[in-house]
Amino acid sequence: MEIYKELISPESLKFEKLLNTQLSKNKIEEGKIIEGKITKITEKFVFIFIPGLKSEPIIDINELKMIGFKDKITVGENIPVLLEKIEDKNGEVVVSALKAQKIEGWYKLEKAYEENKSILGKITTKCKGGVIVEHSETGSLMFCPGSQISDKPLKNIDHLIGVEQKFAIIKLDKIRGNACVSRRQIVSTNKREDKAKIIEKFKVGDIIKDAVVKGYSSFGCFFEVNNEIDVLVHLQEISYSRVNHPDEIFNIGEKHNLKVISIDKEKLQVGCSIKQLSPDPFEHISNYQIGSQYKVKVDKITDYGCFCSLEPGLSTLLHSSEMSWTKKNVTPKKLFKVGDLIDCVITEIDKDKRRIAISHKLTLENPYQLFMDKFPIGSEIDGVVSSSNEYALYVKLGNFDIDGFLHANDLNYLGKPEEELKKYKKGDKLNVKILEIKKDEQKVRVGLKQLGKDPFDWFNDKKINDVVTVQVISSDNKGLTVRPENCELEFLIKKSNIALSSSDARPSRFVGGERIDAAISELNIEKRKVSLSIKLLEELQNKEAVTKFSSPLSGKNLPFSSLSEQLDDKKKKDNE
Repeated sequence: MEIYKELISPESLKFEKLLNTQLSKNKIEEGKIIEGKITKITEKFVFIFIPGLKSEPIIDINELKMIGFKDKITVGENIPVLLEKIEDKNGEVVVSALKAQKIEGWYKLEKAYEENKSILGKITTKCKGGVIVEHSETGSLMFCPGSQISDKPLKNIDHLIGVEQKFAIIKLDKIRGNACVSRRQIVSTNKREDKAKIIEKFKVGDIIKDAVVKGYSSFGCFFEVNNEIDVLVHLQEISYSRVNHPDEIFNIGEKHNLKVISIDKEKLQVGCSIKQLSPDPFEHISNYQIGSQYKVKVDKITDYGCFCSLEPGLSTLLHSSEMSWTKKNVTPKKLFKVGDLIDCVITEIDKDKRRIAISHKLTLENPYQLFMDKFPIGSEIDGVVSSSNEYALYVKLGNFDIDGFLHANDLNYLGKPEEELKKYKKGDKLNVKILEIKKDEQKVRVGLKQLGKDPFDWFNDKKINDVVTVQVISSDNKGLTVRPENCELEFLIKKSNIALSSSDARPSRFVGGERIDAAISELNIEKRKVSLSIKLLEELQNKEAVTKFSSPLSGKNLPFSSLSEQLDDKKKKDNE
């Protein structure tokens, strides 16, 4: 230990200087990629010398072969490695050539992504949702979604596997170390350049001869021009007549002449028209008059009506609601067929919207007018229940193809409407009264209860404050249910209207069957509303007694406990 006794000796200082010089040349840090020189090769391992390390790390020879370093496995060759640990638990240095290659490859992918440059790669295998692509330069593996393989659907991609081609990096996840690439973007870019040159050949107004129908969608038809480019004829540019879908007019493979009407050099789209190759038939609309009758030809039948033509190219819609006076839910194909010539009246001409509306039923006699002439409002007619819903019956009236509307409220004056409605079923015969006819709206309203006497007529000669004798039917917490004598209607006297004194306003005082008097507190003949009150009767009788008697009375001989107090009050006022 004598050599280290004096640390400031010239020998110690010289050794320290040499050591610091050596360490400054080789900065050894874990997680760094450094160059190592192969010093020894065995059957399974390769020994690497890295300046600054206390020992030589070893690498599995298969790892080098796997990453394509087979030719570099020679003594004296330099290879990059990732220094994972300077010293593990066994005191050995841990390095990895595979991880170094992946990190370097990721740096190159990042640079290409930032500079928006394409990379070379090969599709190696298929996987769920796409394919795996190997970066040609670094061997890094990337994912290419199935939608990014090509710009058109491919049933088989076997011809693309193993072929070196360009890919665009569309997404990098630096945290997870994942890369997503696209072949479609490269293909589309190349096609875009070629398509731009082709579009330069066209100009608005050109006539394209013999374009071939290639396909169609809900918004138009696609045509192929000279096997070079696809152009679109929008649905509105196919015909001056209404077209719901191109397959109504075109078949795949047909040839048609087109007129170029628009060119979008940014989107690389060419818009064409077929209808503009012929004159606009709507220019002849002045030959037709609203309200006049014409023959029209049925061109197409839908669920909601028929498309008809007044003349070739001049199309109009006959809506299902204008086919019949009496049938509400008309099925057009049961009335007409394509090619029929039918009489119609023009009901609307809109030049701005280029729309013509027609009606077939206007050429027929209105059955509602005939019905009204024969059965005016107030007359009676026999009918049969044809259908019903939760609030009304529909009654077929006489020999007419007309259904009358019979609301549940018009079935009976008494009882609950919903319960009355349940008493009737389809096929039941009824005698009803005509209540209302709206021929323009094609509606007839009828009633059943109107054929009998209205129980409410009992109140026609009554007025507010009149006293009526009623019989108690039942009582509950809400009040008393009563029926006036010689009347079929029942009314509720609320608990608050049973007596002036709250102690007497008990519905339980009544067991049913009692005859009592009550006053009419509310009466509205038009609204058929009546309210009865025993309390009001007491008030009226008290007022009458106070008016008649001015001498001091106890009021105990009167049936009303509050009367004596009212008489005392009146006496004081008289003395004043």
